[in-house]
Order: sequence, then C-alpha cells, then structure tokens
Amino acid sequence: MSLIPIGRIGLAALGVVALVTATSPARAQTMGLATMQPGSLNHTTGTAIAKVAKEKGGLNMLVQPTAGETVIIPLVARGEAEFGLANALEVSVATENNRLPELRLIGVLHPLPTAFFVRKDTTMRTMADVKGKKVVWGFSAQRVIDIVSRAVLATVNLTERDVTPVLVPNVVRGADDFVAGAVDVFYFAFGAPKVREVDATVGGIRALEIPESGMPAARKIYSDGYLAPAVPGQFYIGVDKPMGVYTWDNLIFTNARVKDEVVYKMIEALANNKDDLIAVQPALRAFTPAAMNKKFSTPYHPGALKYFADNKIEIKSAQ
Repeated sequence: MSLIPIGRIGLAALGVVALVTATSPARAQTMGLATMQPGSLNHTTGTAIAKVAKEKGGLNMLVQPTAGETVIIPLVARGEAEFGLANALEVSVATENNRLPELRLIGVLHPLPTAFFVRKDTTMRTMADVKGKKVVWGFSAQRVIDIVSRAVLATVNLTERDVTPVLVPNVVRGADDFVAGAVDVFYFAFGAPKVREVDATVGGIRALEIPESGMPAARKIYSDGYLAPAVPGQFYIGVDKPMGVYTWDNLIFTNARVKDEVVYKMIEALANNKDDLIAVQPALRAFTPAAMNKKFSTPYHPGALKYFADNKIEIKSAQ
C-alpha cells in the first residue's frame, strides 16, 4: 500500500481548515477526527465513533486519515482536527516536557491488545523464536512502537540486535511487507481489518506467545504495558490457545479550544450507544465510561472532567 507523504497530509489538513474557516456555518458544524490509515484498528475505531457522534449525538464528525499517530497528535494539538485517536505511550512521548500544551485528553477508549504475528505454517510459536528473523522495525510515523517492540523482545531476553530489523513507516506497511515476503514477523493490534486481511491472504497467521515471567523486564522499558487474556475467536485472529497478549491503552483526545459542551455531548453519545459502536468496531466492546478517567500526565479537557463529575466517575491509576 502506498503511503501519503506527511507533508502532503499537513497541507491537505490546512486546506480543509482554511475552507471551513471561510464558511463559518460549516466551521460550527463540521469536526475532524484524525485517525491512522484505513485497515488499521485506529481507523475502524474512528469510523465507529464518527458514525455514533453524528447519528446519535448530532455532531457532524468526519474521519481524517493520516500516516500515523506521530502525525495525529500534533495535528489535533494545533487545532487542524478537533479530535484524534492514539495509544497512551504515543501521547505521553509527544507531550513530555510540556510539549503540545494545548492537547487535552478525553479518556481511555479501550485496551489495545497487540501481537507479533508469523505465518501459521511456520514452527515459530513464542517470541523467543524471532531470534535471527526479519522483523518489522523503525515505524517512523509511529515512533513509540519501537519502545513497545523492545519491551516485548525483553520478555525473552532479546534485543533488536538479535533480529534483522526491516524498517517500515507504520504497522500497515509492515503488514503489507509481511504479505509480500519481505519480513518474517509483523506487528499489529487485534481487531484491525488488516489482521483479518493478512490472515486470509497468506493462509493463516499465528500470534507469538509472551511469557508472563518476562514482564518485569518489559516494564523496565515501558511501565504501563501488561498481559491481557486472549482466547481463540473472531476477534483474536492468530490465537490458537488461551494466552496473554501485550496490551496498553488506546486514547481519544482533543485540544483546549474545543467547547466543553461538544466534548461532553460526544462522551454522552458514546456512553449511550455502545451497541452501535460495537457493530462497526468489535474492539469497542471493552469501552465503558467508568474506565475512561485514568491517570495520565496529559491534562483532561474540562468537558470530559464535567462528564466524569456528573456521573461520579473517579480517576483510576495507570496499570
């Protein structure tokens, strides 16, 4: 799959902003939701949210695909899109040292279970088996995936020096390279359409198992990652027996200039229409308003805080 250069995305986004600014009624009615590319879990989640926000919440929200989360976060912080989706580690890295001071959290959407995948007809079954193999790496548009990759390798006492890194800009490109035979192992989130596509294209994939005993080493690299239970089924493609899969949180965020009532109304629409969300994105089965308010270094939007206060949702500690 060819990728749109980041520079062109930025120019396109600015063009959209200029257009809607020139027509003030449209500016008041249309809001962008920045996501990753089609095929990613992030894009499907965004599609579900935009549909519910528009049909149930009266908010005209449009999905705005980008090359990756490294692009999404500053795009939203600058106000070139009103909302965005990205994983918690990506947001933390992007906002450390008070960078992007206008970014505001809305909350946790769902846990983000992930895995390194191989072809089902190989003998590889655990992360220890990736030693010496060609593994997707780099992720220039999703830079924190390298951190997660190092954490997962650490669970079996390996580093990137023990594999053959193949540089990719994002997980979608990594999956395409896997199908093309350019890599032996690719990384993706469960629930993404791309995982199902790859599984069907290559005749089956397998998620590599991670040992619980290796998680203390992983937490030295990324403290908030954890193993969540996964069982064979339509959502957990590639899982052929009950196992723990590497997981952290997926977030939705906005910027300080978005009105409090808009954020409040969006959360309310999601909370009251979960079945509609799940119909588009099964990963949102794990969504619950009670789990949205979790402690992070990035500040929350006042509209989200008001919703939490009105619904007596207390803040929770990170994993």
